[in-house]
Amino acid sequence: MILVDSSVWIPFFNGQNTRQVQKLDKALGENIVLIGDLILTEVLQGFRHDKDYLSAMNLLTILEIRTLGGRDNSIRSAQNYRSLRRQGVTVRKTIDIFIGTYCMENRIQLLHNDKDFYPMEMYLGLDVY
Repeated sequence: MILVDSSVWIPFFNGQNTRQVQKLDKALGENIVLIGDLILTEVLQGFRHDKDYLSAMNLLTILEIRTLGGRDNSIRSAQNYRSLRRQGVTVRKTIDIFIGTYCMENRIQLLHNDKDFYPMEMYLGLDVY
């Protein structure tokens, strides 16, 4: 199973041919691809035109949608954030801590293109697709 971050979905919908988009194309045919509720919001809120929004919503809601928040993940995410801060690393976006922690706690690979996840890989063991 692979959880795909908005940093990959956005270039995907913009028709960009990045390395991560190529990996997403491959994963859609070979793996179970998940999307998180917070990621779904990040992606969908960026569409300017209703037609594009509806098209993306129809595609993304076919995927299994996972709830990234909740009590346990919130506490564990705060612990991970604090652990990284002790290492001298500050993650810029709280949502990224939620996403990374969810993946680590549930042993799910993450496909991303966001530098906030690199310290989670290095210090916390985040598994990247």
